[in-house]
Amino acid sequence: MDLNQKILAAILAGFFLVALIRVFRSPFRLALKLLLNTLMGFLALGAVRLTAGLTGIALGLNLWNALVIGVLGLPGFVLLLLVQWVL
Repeated sequence: MDLNQKILAAILAGFFLVALIRVFRSPFRLALKLLLNTLMGFLALGAVRLTAGLTGIALGLNLWNALVIGVLGLPGFVLLLLVQWVL
């Protein structure tokens, strides 16, 4: 492989990389937003757990509850409280 072929291969690889980044940008942003919201859900569940002695409200600190809160936000938190209250 001579120098011209290496330069051409590097340019094509660069274009391919840029195309991949542009194609997967919005799904990556969505996944990152879901991950951040799930982390916020964990923090909210941790805060509820710390104040459970004062408020009497207790929710389990697990991935499913954090995902519900992460995806649905405050309505998801209320939904979890209602499910706990009904069951």
